Amino acid sequence: MNMSRRDLFAGVLVTVLWGCNFSVIELGLKTLDPYLLTLLRFTFCAVPLVFFIRRPAGVSLAVLAGYGAMFGAGLWWMVNFAMYNGLSPGMSSVFLQFSAFFTIGWSALFLGERINAVHVGGMAFAVAGLLLILLGSEPSTSFGILLVLLAAMAWSLCNLLVKVKRPGQMMAFIIWSSLFSVPVIMLLTVVTQGTAPFASLVQGLAWEALFSIAFQSYVTTLLGYLVWNNLMKKYPATHVAPLSLLVPVSGLLASYLFYEEVLSVAQGLAIGLVLVGIAVFLNAQSLSALVLSRRAPRSRASQGN
Repeated sequence: MNMSRRDLFAGVLVTVLWGCNFSVIELGLKTLDPYLLTLLRFTFCAVPLVFFIRRPAGVSLAVLAGYGAMFGAGLWWMVNFAMYNGLSPGMSSVFLQFSAFFTIGWSALFLGERINAVHVGGMAFAVAGLLLILLGSEPSTSFGILLVLLAAMAWSLCNLLVKVKRPGQMMAFIIWSSLFSVPVIMLLTVVTQGTAPFASLVQGLAWEALFSIAFQSYVTTLLGYLVWNNLMKKYPATHVAPLSLLVPVSGLLASYLFYEEVLSVAQGLAIGLVLVGIAVFLNAQSLSALVLSRRAPRSRASQGN
């Protein structure tokens, strides 16, 4: 089942916006800590819309709570915390795309989608790039990369949940699951930081924080995941996931434009390996078909001789 042009355009647009989102997060982190930034993002995703949009039909509270906890705390709290601890927006956008490996792996394990030798080769490229970056990184950067990889795992589980449960009312699903994100993030904040992060709310929010919260709530989450989750529900993971390759490209470009993030030659090579690995992995079916089509004439020629 090929993706329609309309769906392809929507998917490309969303992934480009997601890449820019990492720089928007960095903007918010200038005046807010990651706990509060994440909490406010999901609070405004849910409130006040939850009072006007009914709970999605056919979706249990357990599914909403599970998705909300993984999406709000497991994915975005983890990314914000990694960036707060020094991981750059560009690097964060690259390593979050390891969710593609995890998503297709879960789909193969639970939904029967096939993984071939080309998939394995692509993974080898990406892992080589990851190891190269880890070897040349400071301990603080390595810790941030680990956090983002955990976030990538959480995102892949969210993708799997959408594919399995296939919620029909996607906007309602995102709004109501965001409501369940709020208490989990609130609990993490109070347990680890006490009430100190909330002091900035009393003092007032800077315009950078307000813009970051609004962009993350309405553009990145409600619009972005409305499109993405509908595509995940409609098409196989191997058709949708390749679009995420655009996230680190736009993420690195936005980080360069807004924060003048400059990569060393070694970092550029390592990220290049990661991107090549992701590209090979996510286009494995097309590459396998191309190899088989080239082998077929040779096989017929050898039989003729």
